[in-house]
Parts: sequence; structure tokens; C-alpha cells
Amino acid sequence: MPLREQHKIISVDDHLIEHPRVWLDRLPEKHRAAGPQIIEDSRGHHVWRYEGRFYPQIGLNAVAGKDPKDYGIEPVRYEDMIPGCYDPKARIKDMDLDGVHAAACYPSFPGFAGRVFLQAEDPTLAALCVQAWNDFSIDEWSATAPGRLIPLAMLPVWDVEASVREVHRVAAKGARTVTFPENPAPLGLPSYHTDHWDPLFSALEETGLPLSLHFGSSSHVPGYAEDAPFAVAISLYATNLMWTTSDLLFSGALQRHPNLKIVLAEGGIGWIPYIVERCDYTWERHRWYQDIDRKTPPSELFRRHFYGCFIDDVHGVKNRHIIGIENLTFEVDYPHSDSNWPNTRARAAQVFADVPDDEVWLIVEKNAAKLYNLG
Repeated sequence: MPLREQHKIISVDDHLIEHPRVWLDRLPEKHRAAGPQIIEDSRGHHVWRYEGRFYPQIGLNAVAGKDPKDYGIEPVRYEDMIPGCYDPKARIKDMDLDGVHAAACYPSFPGFAGRVFLQAEDPTLAALCVQAWNDFSIDEWSATAPGRLIPLAMLPVWDVEASVREVHRVAAKGARTVTFPENPAPLGLPSYHTDHWDPLFSALEETGLPLSLHFGSSSHVPGYAEDAPFAVAISLYATNLMWTTSDLLFSGALQRHPNLKIVLAEGGIGWIPYIVERCDYTWERHRWYQDIDRKTPPSELFRRHFYGCFIDDVHGVKNRHIIGIENLTFEVDYPHSDSNWPNTRARAAQVFADVPDDEVWLIVEKNAAKLYNLG
């Protein structure tokens, strides 16, 4: 088997379910009543209440250990989840069971990049909530198992100067990456085609933190018929990152920020050869009359800046050399419905059956260790 014991799987995309005291323990007392807290609704569900609005714990976000026949989007209580969803000590036990060495964990209640706080009524409280989540992620969750739970942070994306300050603050505390909307425009924020984000990208270059873009973090759901089942959206979510990649390749931002690294979380990799080829094809024919870079092919920019991430992508693995071996990383997605937990290593051994050892090692461990500066 090419996936050997010495290959330490580093998942660049897992998730955590925030426990009920994340904000109660960290917000100033005068903000706690309006801040996020868990309540029980009239149907007996555990839901988050924030600024008087209610946010259910979506069932699909915590299905680890369940039979797919029992999946659903109905709200769930904490006792409906296995403890590894919200308890970092239990998470480590679940990672050991799965043969996974380390994992970066994205938020749940705030959205994968803090969208809930962006859309809040009180920006002062929202900024405090962002900082509280980051302190929880770095000082509590990741500190439980240093080197195994990779510190990830979010940003107050409605304020680029505050985001820059938060990048420097969390980097000093030990963060290894920041999550950001895969496309800011659908959220009413400036697009990647402006220079608005340049101070943030510069701060990321200075601190060496990669920009992690998780599909679905922009709130955009791929278009489909109103009467289509949710399965259509689930199948198409990776197209969000095709959009993101094309946007960034033609934005000019990568030329201005040559050391910026970008993680395309939970998007799979099978689509990458096509979209990069298509961008090159477009660039060859249409760069002369548009305000875009006329010297650097998009494919060259992709190799310099992007990391594709996948859970189970046989087609993508077959085309790994077209994408670039050093541009590929692996993810487990625990405790979400796409995860193979607790059979990650067994399934990975099948997917990597025809891949040489040195390439497997890069994809499952070495590329991520370098990306996150794990030593």
C-alpha cells in the first residue's frame, strides 16, 4: 500500500462545533446578553441566539459516526453529536482512530469565514465576537494538542484595517492560517478586482499566513431549479471555487502580492486542469484589449499561489501532474457528511494505490506542513 505508516496525514479542512461557552467566557460582561449563546427552542433543539436572531445547529455539520441513512438538515442537540465535534480532547481520540496526525478546523456557527458577524447589526460587538472566536481557536481548541490541532483564525472582513490588525495579532498568538470568504462580492464586499484587499494581502505575506477560502463561505449557492433537491447544490458547490480561482487569476492581485498563498478548501481538484487550461486559452486570445496582465499566463500564477484540497477525488489524483504535485493537499472534513471518518486511511490507500510513495508523502503531509509552517 502506498499510504504507509510513516505518512502522517495533515487535514487542511476539518470543522469544529463551538461549545456553548465560547463567547460567554470571552466577551465583556456588558455584551454577553446580545452575544452568541445556546438556548433550547420550543421544539427542544439547541440553537444559537445572537442579537435576538436564531441560528440552528444544522444536522449535516455533525454527522460523524452516523449511517448516511440517518443524515439530515434538521437542527440537532449536542447530545446528538459525538463529543469529538465540540470537545478537542475527544477530537484527538477520533483523529487517532482515523489515523490522522493533524487538522485545521473551520468555524461552524459563524459560517466558515465569519459571515454571521459580517451581517450583524452591531459592528463593535461583531469585532469582539471575531476576536473571541480566534482566542478560543488558538488558546483553547488548538492549545489542547499543539502540533495536532492547527490554529485557524477569522477576520472582521467588513473593516480591512481592523482585519490587518487582527492578522498581526493572531499571527503573534500562533495562528497558521486565516479563513476568508471564497468570493467577497456576493456578501456586498469589494471584489478581488479592486485594490481594497491589498493591505490585507500584504499583512498575510508579512506574517506568512495563507488565505484559506472554503467553498460556501460567501453564502452563494450554485444556481439550480427552485424545485431541485439539495443534492444538486451539494454536487455543485465546488464550482464556487472555479469562480474564485478565475477571479483571482485575472484580478491583478497575485502580481502585486507574489508571496500570497491561497488554499481552496473542500473544492476537490478534478476541475483544476480544465479551469486553468480555460483561463490560459482565454488569456492567449483576449489579453490584448483588456486591463489584465499580458506577460504571465494564469497557469503560472496558479502554480505559484494556489493549493487544491480534496477528500476523495480519484479523477483529480490521476491528473495530479497537470495540476502540480506541490500544489495538492489532503482533507478529512470531519465531522461533515463528505468525510470518510473513521476510514480515512483505508479509503486514501485505495485512492493512492497507483501513486508513488514520494508523491503521496507530499500530498498528505509535506505540502501542508510547509504551507502552515509546522516545522
